[in-house]
Amino acid sequence: MRFGLRLPTFSLGSRTASLAEMGRYLRRAEALGFEAAVTIDHLLTTPPAYACTWLEPIALLSALAGVTERIRLGTMVLVLPLRNPVYFAKEWATLDVLSGGRSILGVGVGWAEEEFQLMGVPRRERGRRMEEALELLQALWAGDRVTYEGRIFRVRDLTIDPKPVQKPHPPIWIGGGSQPFEKIYAQHVPDITPVLRRIARYADAWVPHSSATPEMVQHDWAVIERAAQEFGRKAADIRVVYSNFVYVLGKGERPEAAAPRFATFSGMDLDYWREHYLLGEADEVVERINRRIAAVGGRMDWVVLNPVDWDPEQLERLAAEVLPRVAK
Repeated sequence: MRFGLRLPTFSLGSRTASLAEMGRYLRRAEALGFEAAVTIDHLLTTPPAYACTWLEPIALLSALAGVTERIRLGTMVLVLPLRNPVYFAKEWATLDVLSGGRSILGVGVGWAEEEFQLMGVPRRERGRRMEEALELLQALWAGDRVTYEGRIFRVRDLTIDPKPVQKPHPPIWIGGGSQPFEKIYAQHVPDITPVLRRIARYADAWVPHSSATPEMVQHDWAVIERAAQEFGRKAADIRVVYSNFVYVLGKGERPEAAAPRFATFSGMDLDYWREHYLLGEADEVVERINRRIAAVGGRMDWVVLNPVDWDPEQLERLAAEVLPRVAK
């Protein structure tokens, strides 16, 4: 079991944390044993799910590479279909070089219609774009004079440098699966099987949605296991990552006390935060994490928790009261 943080890198104008503050926070996280720090990617605000946007991930992670030493740096998740895969191959490889091979590429297909319209990318193509981009990225990172013929992306005799430090490529984490789509995104998703099959085919690690129930996670993992066999992979080779927003209440502290902190970035309400996020005293937070671990047969590889601000007290509380009691 390895532990990481998804960072509260909210873009809040003058209230945005400084690089110096982030550096102090992450160096303390390194000392406490956290092994990864990742960030969300959104071009625009996406209410009601998110009331703010996030700092641009690649620029941010490049800066964080210079103020940390050991902690891995990545995205969870970056909307890959919005990127040109050739340009992105160079961009991410450069980040991997600058960080000394510490990057983790977490990707997802995205969902916000306005973001796709703004970038001139048909939302209906996002699945195909994701798959072709992953194939092209891996080819460009592994070799030279690459030729690739997809439905959307085509290159001939192309070499991209630098190559990533990590071989054959940085770890690829893919987010997706069941969740209460209508409540969060006001969208109906009729069938998530293509998402789960994509994870089974391409992912080094699977990141279920934060809002997925243990039952949803259990169902999705069974689909991924079966699909992995079809693609000639072993499901045991696909790592599983549990991630969620978290706020650990002190003894006797009421959940309402945390509401202003959640409201900084989320447009949902207190009932939603209590149901789907980790909002409670340490005992409750530990119990809910362990239920997710049990849902995948106890083989959770990473627990990546997202504090709701840069409060160092929450970081210390997580390290002292939660992580030691999470099921190994």
